[in-house]
Amino acid sequence: MATNQPSEASQTISEVSKQEGGTFKGSTSAQMQSQATKQRNLEDAAATIGSKLESDPSSITKSDAQLLHRSEARAGEGPTSGDLASQAQSVAAANERGDTVQSNAPASNVTPGQQSQMDREENYKQAADEVGSKMQQEPGSVTKEDGDLLHSRETRAFGGTEKGGLASQAQSLASENAGDKKTS
Repeated sequence: MATNQPSEASQTISEVSKQEGGTFKGSTSAQMQSQATKQRNLEDAAATIGSKLESDPSSITKSDAQLLHRSEARAGEGPTSGDLASQAQSVAAANERGDTVQSNAPASNVTPGQQSQMDREENYKQAADEVGSKMQQEPGSVTKEDGDLLHSRETRAFGGTEKGGLASQAQSLASENAGDKKTS
């Protein structure tokens, strides 16, 4: 909502500009104004596309998701799992495939941080199931990439790897398969 009152950010930018003797390319006030504009553009895009996600998810397009991702990047906010841009991208992909998409309203009181942790744990579980099955059924086909994937996912999900755990077992088996270790 636009108001006639200048925002705190615009007042600060104005004060800095006066201290610098005006706004010029590369000045602190110009950089502040640029960042404020990028943030406002992100907020506008998030409001518009967030509303579409809530009211009519089938109307979300690939360009909507790209707009959010670009706006996030320009505002200096990196993409995170489960953020609005990621949700829009997922819904847009489903729409392109012709899948039915339900409203994206939150179903619980899960915070974005909690959702991110749950996503990391689920990613680890999927990788562990896949590579663990491969280790049991075709141990000779386990590769360095399999071990590295498990190590990465376990570290992201739990902050480290367990000594003797599945990731280290997969890395050891992959090393043996590659001929890096000689068994007697």
